[in-house]
Amino acid sequence: MLAVSARTRQLNVTCDSSVDREVFLHYSLIPSLFIILVLSFLQRRKNCRQRNDTFYLLGDRFGIIVPLDFLGTFSNRWSYGVAFGATANKIMFLFSEGYQPLEVPQWAQAFVLFIGGMEVGLSYFPFFACLSSEFRLVSSILGFSYSLIWFVVTILQIAECPHGQYLGRFETLVFYWPSLLCLGFLLGRFLYMFIKALPIRLVLEPQTKEKSLLEAHQAEHVKRLLSKPQLHEREKSWFQTRVYEWDPCFQFPSRMIGTLVLASICLYLFIVIEFCVFLLVKDQLDVFEDRLQSYLAHMNETETLTPVILQVQELISVTKGVWVVAVLPASLTCVSYLFHILACYRKHMKRLWAGDKHFLPQKFHRPSSAASVVAIARYSGWQIAYILWGYLIIHVVQSLCGVMLMYSLVLPILHHQGLEMLRGLAVGVLTLSIVVGLMILQVWIAGSFFLQPKLSTADTQKPLALNNRRAFHNFNYFLFFYNVLLGLGACLSRLLISCLLGTWLIARIDRTIMQSGYEGADMGFNAWVGMLFVDHYHTNPVLVSFCHILVTSHRDRKLQKTLKYCYLNQAAGPRFSARARTRWLLLQTLINNPRLVMLRKSKSGHGSQEFTQILPTCSDC
Repeated sequence: MLAVSARTRQLNVTCDSSVDREVFLHYSLIPSLFIILVLSFLQRRKNCRQRNDTFYLLGDRFGIIVPLDFLGTFSNRWSYGVAFGATANKIMFLFSEGYQPLEVPQWAQAFVLFIGGMEVGLSYFPFFACLSSEFRLVSSILGFSYSLIWFVVTILQIAECPHGQYLGRFETLVFYWPSLLCLGFLLGRFLYMFIKALPIRLVLEPQTKEKSLLEAHQAEHVKRLLSKPQLHEREKSWFQTRVYEWDPCFQFPSRMIGTLVLASICLYLFIVIEFCVFLLVKDQLDVFEDRLQSYLAHMNETETLTPVILQVQELISVTKGVWVVAVLPASLTCVSYLFHILACYRKHMKRLWAGDKHFLPQKFHRPSSAASVVAIARYSGWQIAYILWGYLIIHVVQSLCGVMLMYSLVLPILHHQGLEMLRGLAVGVLTLSIVVGLMILQVWIAGSFFLQPKLSTADTQKPLALNNRRAFHNFNYFLFFYNVLLGLGACLSRLLISCLLGTWLIARIDRTIMQSGYEGADMGFNAWVGMLFVDHYHTNPVLVSFCHILVTSHRDRKLQKTLKYCYLNQAAGPRFSARARTRWLLLQTLINNPRLVMLRKSKSGHGSQEFTQILPTCSDC
């Protein structure tokens, strides 16, 4: 009773902070719009049309700001991820539909959530815009100032109201320390940007080169493809073979890193909120148990209900204990899913780069282009929602399994019924063993007596050709009636396994839980496949390398034409034939890849047959 009263007193504690984060979110749109206007004014438009109205005074100013390149951004990946992490608290409010800036009827709640999402996105827009802006000095000052405002507001709210009505002491700090940590990281990042940009602005250091279209890891991937494969692979460690192997020729885009960081913080906040709800329910259950105790103490004439009441009390205590214990495995499962999804992303992208689509269902080999473009915007948000809902469902299922385990194994031992429990367990295991043994026996009999011998000793199994047909027909007839009864258990096991796998893999958006032929109904898997194909078409290292070569060669030819480098090249040294260089590169490619010789189109009079005969001898050299 003392604990319940303390909890009740704690629930009545209220605190009025001088700064309300939700109200501040509305007012933060003013500096956010100011920063957007400043960066838009600095941004120049590449294609500027002539106008006859007053807009010609702006020239090529007021370009469109890109907060984050969702397709191929590989620089500042963790900075963008931390910027996403700073929005975790508001994402959770949107997820719980707790943030509603307008009061509207129930049928218009979807529009309110849409407006709320746009407001949150506009409020946190300066973080991403300042990180991606090419005007490093101005964007670092604006980003540092805006991050400092949010950091100070968060510190004031934690300092003025550190305690809460759910967790008690330091509840506000428990909720907002991830956001505070992300804001602190952004302050350091913008300060580092300012320190790096100031000497360049003062002409104390040379200006950095223009960002290349081809990333370093993409170039290394193409070099690996063109190089001769190694005959003996190096030995891998236990961590590389069992857990994860780092690939220097592959990097995850900023979108995946941001999804990982934001999903981790949202999962932490979701677990904290769930624990708060559990404390409220636990208080109500404690009050209910106290009433049951008082009822048993004062009502002696209801002794027939005593066993039922004791069983209810036992069920409540077991459920509370199992629920708390199941938090750890459920959370670890979802955290492992986050990292496993990254591993699956790398594996699937490499298969698509190699032209392998067999890991996808047949209907997903050519997805809709429009749906794939939308999948880029959907994936990150849906992945976070799948992780949160998956944690809740996995937690509930694991709690139910824990309660069943307690009532089937633990409680009988505590109630001195261990022998009866073991006897029942032995009977169940024996029955299941007999059923499985009969199923295995059928397969062994069929393979031993009703199949013809192997055609060759090298065959792994017998051919599908029947032998002893009369005995085979009798075998099928008598087992027909038994298999009808066996099918009842098989049907229930199929349903149970489907439910367990479906609930266990609900958070995995990288694989479908639908049956074959019904994968299109899984919207999460559709978003995953569409996102993979967009990344495949826009970040394929071979395609990006080809475009990089075209851009650089066009730029070099344009520069040579402007400065007349052709005459300088003639005087600088000997000229090389482009045809001879192309033939030499062709020869080197065919030596490293002998199978390509068979795919070449032969031409009469060019000695292609003789070259085909010479090439294997060259490759042996």
